Amino acid sequence: MMGDSNAIYTLDEALSTVGFGKYQALLLAYGGLGWVGEAMELMILSFIGSAVQYEWHLSPARKSLISTVVFAGMLVGAYLWGIISDKYGRKKAILGVSTITAVAGLLSAFSPNYTSLIILRCIAGVGLGGMHIFTSWFLEFVPTQNRGAWMTVFSCFWILGTIAEAALAWIIMPRYGWRWFIALSSGPSFIVLVLYGLAPESPRFLCMKGRTNEAHNILEKAASLNGTTLQTGILVPDQNHDHNNEFEESENTYLLSRRSDKASSSTLFVLFSPKLIRTNLLLWFLYFGSAFSYYGIVLLTSELSSDQSQCTAITLHSENSQNTSLYVDVFVTSLAEVPGLIFSAFIVDRVGRKLSMIIMFILATLLLLPLLIHQNEIVTTASLFGARAFVSATSVVACFYTPEVYPTNIRSTGVGIASAFGKIGGMVCPLVAVGLVNNCQQTYAVILFQVTILATALGILFSPFETNGKKLVDILVLDDH
Repeated sequence: MMGDSNAIYTLDEALSTVGFGKYQALLLAYGGLGWVGEAMELMILSFIGSAVQYEWHLSPARKSLISTVVFAGMLVGAYLWGIISDKYGRKKAILGVSTITAVAGLLSAFSPNYTSLIILRCIAGVGLGGMHIFTSWFLEFVPTQNRGAWMTVFSCFWILGTIAEAALAWIIMPRYGWRWFIALSSGPSFIVLVLYGLAPESPRFLCMKGRTNEAHNILEKAASLNGTTLQTGILVPDQNHDHNNEFEESENTYLLSRRSDKASSSTLFVLFSPKLIRTNLLLWFLYFGSAFSYYGIVLLTSELSSDQSQCTAITLHSENSQNTSLYVDVFVTSLAEVPGLIFSAFIVDRVGRKLSMIIMFILATLLLLPLLIHQNEIVTTASLFGARAFVSATSVVACFYTPEVYPTNIRSTGVGIASAFGKIGGMVCPLVAVGLVNNCQQTYAVILFQVTILATALGILFSPFETNGKKLVDILVLDDH
């Protein structure tokens, strides 16, 4: 495209010109592979506990600790990698995250004893805690138009990972044992490392750091591969382009502000500034509530499907299917998330992020209503699978709504801290959900999840702004007063 060589254009205008094509598709595959690796490493926890317990004669508490330490490591990693990503770049953070996850994951397959396994799985958890970086990295290459739909497609890789891990467990565990299973599960993370040299740095991060020439080179490569032509002129950071984002006082757009001397404020100082306190609290609650509800429904499915239920004669599996039912359960319930993703992809750019999440949370609550009393196999299965579909889809929308909310200079840190609250929800849930169901309190367990889901939906309603169709923001400027 011809133009004035002295004209200026912003990164958002450049991404719009470049469009979504082969370049972003390759990035989608690379970032998606990172998510496949995370899903597989987390799904390990669903399969190895009993095998390790039998081999090393562990108590139930020591068996549970194998999962707990992973989440503990993820709590640390979620914050740590967010800081590293915002300071040193998305690409360097991806290198660190993938290295630790892959190496610690593989080494844990050779653990000589229980203590070494616990330590290595905790270290792997630190790496897994930074996998949210892949979301922010890919998000920053996607044009504003239809960003929600493409981020939903990106989230499909999580489901691919869970399905692949269930299939791998089904094939490997009965024949070769848990060590081979863990070793092979680290494969995607090693592939991410092998392809690391081909991954570009986020041009939005580069622009924010003043490295516009590097960002321009990446955009030219993207345009060439997509068969488009980058406009001529001078690339400038969005917040420096006067005609693009005049400061508005509306709570829906207050983050769209220009650079000032305070733009260099420390990450935590900006993140916990008065402008973001309300946003932080609501996003933290969103992540906690989403994770608590999601893992609660997964555990509820397992508990209500158990042959060993002491509270009801209703079972979902016959005795002769007991050996393979775990693999089948994980495989089928993972597939149950597909309709939720399709539904969210269809509505997220039409009605907005907030309303999409609220609608899906309400649908999940309604689908849980029949389970306030014991139901037959068909109703129980349909209710739980449907509720899981919508809760998981809501979590997907939250995963790209949050990086859209935070400006580039604190995006990964903000997402990392929110993600940490999600890990807390995942850790707390089993203590409550399993305890209630095992004590024959299914009704109270279902009510707890319904209240949590509705409270989280209410929190979304009060979120300060909608990001649908809005350009990503680079810097939050703090007022002088």
